Amino acid sequence: MNYDAVVVGAGVLGLSTAYHIKLENPAEKVLLIDKNPGPGQGNSGKSAECFRNIFYSEINTLLADTSIDFFFHVQYEKGFDLGIRKVGYLFLTAEEELKLFKKEHIKKGQVKVYEREDLKKLLKLNLNVEKDKEAQMLNLKNIQKGFQIIKAGYLSVSKLIEFYESEFKRLGGETLYRTKVKKLLMKPKEELNIIGEPHIWQDAEVVGVETEKGKIYAKKTIVATGAWSNTLLHPVGLETYMNPKKRQLFVLKAKTKELKDLLYSKGFNKEGILPFTILPKPLIWMRATMEENTFWIGCADEIGRSFKLEDDPKPEKYFYIYGIRPVLEKYFPQFTNQEPLNMWAGQYAVNSYDGCPIVYEESGVIYLTSATDRGIQISPSLGKIASAVYFGEEYAELFGGRKFKVSDVGIRKRKIEYELVL
Repeated sequence: MNYDAVVVGAGVLGLSTAYHIKLENPAEKVLLIDKNPGPGQGNSGKSAECFRNIFYSEINTLLADTSIDFFFHVQYEKGFDLGIRKVGYLFLTAEEELKLFKKEHIKKGQVKVYEREDLKKLLKLNLNVEKDKEAQMLNLKNIQKGFQIIKAGYLSVSKLIEFYESEFKRLGGETLYRTKVKKLLMKPKEELNIIGEPHIWQDAEVVGVETEKGKIYAKKTIVATGAWSNTLLHPVGLETYMNPKKRQLFVLKAKTKELKDLLYSKGFNKEGILPFTILPKPLIWMRATMEENTFWIGCADEIGRSFKLEDDPKPEKYFYIYGIRPVLEKYFPQFTNQEPLNMWAGQYAVNSYDGCPIVYEESGVIYLTSATDRGIQISPSLGKIASAVYFGEEYAELFGGRKFKVSDVGIRKRKIEYELVL
């Protein structure tokens, strides 16, 4: 089996890359391969499905903003329903976090500021947790302001995956599911038929993949396997600059009047629903899901949570009971004694160095990862950048015509502003 490109990983990043390569040149013979029975059944399908266009890093902001424009184009112009709900992102910040939002974003109307009394009125929020002895033990801080990102909300990941795959196939792309990639195939550029090739004195490159069903050769191999990238790249001596870390999501029903009032909070958006809301450290977040009348709740815990690859990560109910709930109850008394009715866990591909994505090419491999929880919301832009790398272009033209220098998210000429608003 011979291809121009083989894309390993049918999550949103692999799908987007395969789609953009075929969109750029339908004549390219591209194979998308995944160990799962279908696309998006790894960590992409376990996402909180949210998007926002404002970050501290200008590169993350550009990647997200152009990607969201692409989502809007797909739904409102192409007529492919992505289940978009533009509800906003609401950061509830303590004093030390006020600097995370740049003044230019506020001046341009991209971020709306809420004062303390506004938040108390709209959310029935406990603003003065520092007076509470238990809250002091939890190291909680008083909320000083709210910052709502306007161009933000959530979409259906399953519908986005359906769009990518259907368009990729329409353009002539091929898929191979239920097929595990065992390793990357390496050969010397000039074969001498010597046992043990390639040797250290030979120039070698990756020429495809070996699967449990046989070998597949390609001019270029694209690795978009997220948290599993180390298992393919490390054996051939390529760096991933990524570590996998478990993330958990807990679903709570809005059973009481107080929780329903919070779920359907007025004054933030046209949907009449609570925005995607993030509390001060430890950065517990919650998403109001009006279709289910539920809250999705999670926390991206850092110190104390190991970097560890898990093929089937399990949620830990005690993490909610003893970790999340005590904090949540102090700020939002509406959640007192509430327990989850459902829960699941996935994994982030985390770039702990600068919190920004990575796309680079070396020895026949194009590697993209380290979206650090933003894979869904920047997938159109990262796929476009990976496609530009594939075709040897210095710049990628992101959706809407904005140019992006691909080396900025590479390694050797990386030009990144450290991301603070994770």
